[in-house]
Amino acid sequence: MVERSRRRIPEATVARLPLYLRSLLEMAESKTTTISSERLAELAGVNAAKVRKDLSYLGSYGTRGVGYDVEFLLYQISRELGLTQDWPVVIVGLGNLGHALANYRGFMARGFRIVALVDADPSKVGERIGDLAVRHVDDLPAIAADEGIAIGIIATPASVAQEVADRLVAAGVTSVLNFAPAVLTVPAHVSLRKVDLSIELQILSFYQQRRVAAEQALAAPPAASAPASADEAATA
Repeated sequence: MVERSRRRIPEATVARLPLYLRSLLEMAESKTTTISSERLAELAGVNAAKVRKDLSYLGSYGTRGVGYDVEFLLYQISRELGLTQDWPVVIVGLGNLGHALANYRGFMARGFRIVALVDADPSKVGERIGDLAVRHVDDLPAIAADEGIAIGIIATPASVAQEVADRLVAAGVTSVLNFAPAVLTVPAHVSLRKVDLSIELQILSFYQQRRVAAEQALAAPPAASAPASADEAATA
């Protein structure tokens, strides 16, 4: 019999689990103890049937007329996403974005521990950000070995992002989150995720443009009818 933890979960379901987790955390903070699939679907922006199907992959089916236990579902999703473990993370690139990521305290609450900061700029090496001192990118192999780095975050300019990805892979890092505006290639055994802020802004721009155009159309006065010509008046 295949163990629950080895069941294949579709990628689309995996992508929605963090949405459910965020919604459940909000419910837990408001002291809500149970939640229906309909309410969870509303909060996550999907339909209830999809919620029930997704959660069934976790072995959670809820109780008819009651719904899902919020705390238990939080635990199930956190366990499935690997958030009940401690994942050491390195941030490569300590520009403005790298600094912001290094100072973000929400990572620890989700099971991600920033253990190292590296940069290629000698002027940044030795700089302290929180409890950590920036180290040179050449130290990546030693850092990965000493800290057991699980995830590498790339926050560098696009021009060097592929080189950084190659260095992370060579150091044995098998999960990479790329913030650089560049398309990267990694070996098949490495998981790569991309966060492109410019693309997200462009998508928002599309919807904003549509919204403004619709508002302008509603606000515009109706077009006046053109006066009838003499011939039209004669035949009326």
